[in-house]
Amino acid sequence: MNNPQQKWTETIDANHSLFDLRLREVWRYKDLIYMFVKRDFISSFKQTILGPIWFFINPILTTIVYLIVFGRIANLPTDGAPPILFYLAGVTLWNYFSGSLLGTSYTFVGNSNIFGKVYFPRLVTPISIVISNLMRLGVQILLFVVVWAYYLAIGEIHPNIWVLATPFLILLMVVFALGAGMIFSSLTTKYKDLGMLLGFGISLYMYATPVIYPASALIGPFKKLSYYNPLTGIFECFKYGWLGVGDFSPLMLGISTIIIFVMFAIGLVIFNKVEKTFMDTV
Repeated sequence: MNNPQQKWTETIDANHSLFDLRLREVWRYKDLIYMFVKRDFISSFKQTILGPIWFFINPILTTIVYLIVFGRIANLPTDGAPPILFYLAGVTLWNYFSGSLLGTSYTFVGNSNIFGKVYFPRLVTPISIVISNLMRLGVQILLFVVVWAYYLAIGEIHPNIWVLATPFLILLMVVFALGAGMIFSSLTTKYKDLGMLLGFGISLYMYATPVIYPASALIGPFKKLSYYNPLTGIFECFKYGWLGVGDFSPLMLGISTIIIFVMFAIGLVIFNKVEKTFMDTV
């Protein structure tokens, strides 16, 4: 016979609102988030010789390739900024976004064995992925700042007040990667072909984003369309603030902010809906 004074310590209820973030419950599992972040960090460099040094090697080698291919051969403009610093800025931001988006897009498929055995807020997994990638971003931004300080010392760049917007720009990338990743992770539970196309799609998306070229290089309808690319405002603001170059306007960043948070809301709704039944389709 049930004791009327008894209180349950855990209640699992499938009938929650699609807009319910359940942040309090996610906060209770902060130790699990820490464990996932630690796991991702260790597994990334397990059985490697150089280990975390790859955090530096990857952007350096990528920047050199971009400098040769797009700077020397294609002769793309950099709005007067030092090419090395221009490409390094783009590579640093792009590495974080693409890595976070790819990681979160496999939330359900890649963790189905765990989700099927034990309960915890499913939002814990994509959150841990974007945090794990933030650690990599922090190290790569440190590399960028070192190179940036050199060019600042010799007077080749002229930063401005918009450099203070960097934390907000990083927040926007976190929200965008999380929102888009939740959408793709939900869709891939039923349409696994999307997972195969995503890597190719991200590569194409990079060329639609001012990573290797400034937005000022775009003309006609392409320039107008670039304003509706959520990453355009982020990349242009970052380069404008740190390097003092670029075709940046607050309107551009405002459009990016609105689109990103709308996409996050859509991703959250889809994610909360799919997490209830994904084990039937994954």
